[in-house]
Amino acid sequence: MNSFRRAAVTIIAIEVILIALFNVIYIVTEKGESFYHNVEAERIALRISEDAAYQENPEKLDIRDYKTIIRVSRFDASEICNNEYVVQEVDGTYYRIEYEENKNHYGLILMDIGMIAVLLATAAILSYMYHKVILPFGAMSQMTVELAKGNLSTPIKEEKSRFFGRFLWGMDMLRENIEDSKMKELRYQKEKKTMLLSLSHDIKTPLSAIQLYTKALSEGVYETEEKKLEAYSGILKKTDEIKSYVDEIYKLSREEFMELNVNVGEVYLSETINSIKDYYSDKLSVLHTEFRIDEYDDCLLSADADRLQEALQNLLENAIKYGDGKRIGISFSEEEDCKLITVVNSGCTLEEKELTNIFDSFYRGSNTDNINGNGLGLYIVRQLMRKMDGDAFAEITGGDFRVTLVVRKV
Repeated sequence: MNSFRRAAVTIIAIEVILIALFNVIYIVTEKGESFYHNVEAERIALRISEDAAYQENPEKLDIRDYKTIIRVSRFDASEICNNEYVVQEVDGTYYRIEYEENKNHYGLILMDIGMIAVLLATAAILSYMYHKVILPFGAMSQMTVELAKGNLSTPIKEEKSRFFGRFLWGMDMLRENIEDSKMKELRYQKEKKTMLLSLSHDIKTPLSAIQLYTKALSEGVYETEEKKLEAYSGILKKTDEIKSYVDEIYKLSREEFMELNVNVGEVYLSETINSIKDYYSDKLSVLHTEFRIDEYDDCLLSADADRLQEALQNLLENAIKYGDGKRIGISFSEEEDCKLITVVNSGCTLEEKELTNIFDSFYRGSNTDNINGNGLGLYIVRQLMRKMDGDAFAEITGGDFRVTLVVRKV
């Protein structure tokens, strides 16, 4: 804000200096023109000296060619003259040359009015920007810091500014969604922990029974074969019981841990592709990566527009991150009542056998060494597409990695 104030003061000061400078130039120029009548008076004296008729009657001289001269006559000291004049001597005779200086300052006045109007307009615009943009933006600067710190409980103050009202509303919605997701995650983790503790406790019972059976067998407590067989049977039964608990724990650890809300509607393929093209054309150009989007027939898709775009963005970010940076493309095909959108990148080093796992949560392939990530990108893509009654699959062809989104058409 201080920088803006300094810049605003500098702009106003420059405009004031320019107004003063133009006024000085105008006045100096006008002052120089004030001696112009002397030049014209000398020209008239020269014409009179060259023409005897003008010497006898100087009033016959045509003065329309002179800007400042209004009358020429013989000089008579007793005659009263209300105009400014100079006296010129021609062959011993004196002539009065009356003139009128151009004192019309309308040009200067209009110039000053125009420049002052520009100055006031500039001041008004700067003031408007300061109060409607800079101050509200400064007030919001702490908001992102608090969100980054995880302070999600404080509502964001509403702002009626036409520039930031919708932005703040969206940020507050984002804060609420993050807070809601955080609370859901905490509840889920609590429930998950409770269930794990419960299952762990339940395992102790069959485990204790197995321990007793094995101890009795090792110490020869069971004398008859029938009793020993009963003990072996009991151990197997308790083992199966523990296995069921272990299966539940494994299932619990693999359960969905992210809530991906999808609102399926209708969206034109061109809307999604144009949005992707607008963003990634510039980004990949900076990275010197060839980016090509094949021609396609536009159609209406049954999908969540935002989620479909999110899925494509995840695929393109993966292509940038794990490809060789030479080539990325988007192609299209048809299959029954579905549109297939394929993102392909060159330089794939992933092994074929890993394709069955790449859509699993937290799975990171052999090509992820020294590359930051959490193994959720392709997992999220598949989950989103399945929630939209579509799917996603991957393949490796000729050193290219290809991921295809299956989207149903309307």
